[in-house]
Amino acid sequence: MFDFITSFLEKTGYAGVFLLMLAENLFPPLPSEVIMPLAGFNAARGDLHIVAVTAVGTAGSLLGALFWYFLGRRIGLERLEGWAQRGGRWIAVYPDELTRATDWFSRHCAKAVLLGRLVPTVRTLISVPAGITRMQLGRFLLYSAIGSALWTSALAGAGYLLEDQYEQVARYLDPAANLVFAAIAGTYLYRVATFKRQRHA
Repeated sequence: MFDFITSFLEKTGYAGVFLLMLAENLFPPLPSEVIMPLAGFNAARGDLHIVAVTAVGTAGSLLGALFWYFLGRRIGLERLEGWAQRGGRWIAVYPDELTRATDWFSRHCAKAVLLGRLVPTVRTLISVPAGITRMQLGRFLLYSAIGSALWTSALAGAGYLLEDQYEQVARYLDPAANLVFAAIAGTYLYRVATFKRQRHA
């Protein structure tokens, strides 16, 4: 994954940063923790500008968040609870868990979106309850933009400051990203396998 992202950014520049960050929000296993530091590293070499890298990375991230927001609005809580009732095993969630989660989100929506955008994996999924609870679009965009800008600038800044040492550090990033994905997949499979036992526990 590291080699693919490096090659892609070298060929596509700012457009590549935007597209990869958009894809990262649509397909979470593609890690921003690799994309943005690499973009920052390219900026340190003089191929890109660090401010522009952060801006286009944030824009791509925000567009991806909007996709999940509008998907959540279209689905709605009632339909999602129906899915959980009929096939909760496969989405690994119970209807009452959805109700509690959306109730909590309704009380803390702004804080949840802002902080959620700073947490790997959660940063993508937090847009769905925002849409389901019909959080005001302007507020959603504001807090998503702030959280996304903080996240992308921190990652890009790390790659920029590491400069020549980044290639050494990157040796550990790719395996770490794979471990995070494996942990997410393992947690999901465990939830699916133990769904009925959890229901009656």
